[in-house]
Amino acid sequence: MKQNSVLFQIKSIDKMICRNLIKDEDMEEFKSRRDNLHPTPTQMQIVEYILKHLDEEIYQKDLEDILNLRRATVSGVLQTMEKNNLISRVVDLKDTRTKKIILNEKAKKIFLEHKKRFKEIEKVVLSGISDEDLTTFCRVLNAMKDNLENHNIK
Repeated sequence: MKQNSVLFQIKSIDKMICRNLIKDEDMEEFKSRRDNLHPTPTQMQIVEYILKHLDEEIYQKDLEDILNLRRATVSGVLQTMEKNNLISRVVDLKDTRTKKIILNEKAKKIFLEHKKRFKEIEKVVLSGISDEDLTTFCRVLNAMKDNLENHNIK
């Protein structure tokens, strides 16, 4: 594999995974629905994080740090989730400048329905890959992330 094709390969697999998240028979329904019952991978990560931290107060800044996304990106995702009644944002009584993110029951239901699909796709993606190769792959991905975080590309 040529070095200059690494970015292409990463983007290509990302697109393939996203396409597989929405089955072909669901595509027309997905395009026509207004309630967006097919959450994006980022929305799923947010819901999963909040579900794992139900005993904590979650703020947008937490999600920015955990997901390594920019403020504007997380803000846009949260606005969409709020519009689709997946979350509510309520003013924090301790600090009125911030808003806590609260999952609605609809988000929990959708998450549980789609979690199985995510696991199926991950199983397919990892089939035939040894634990050793997977460990190496994850180590390389982390090194790439570190490289991008530690170098300013102009």
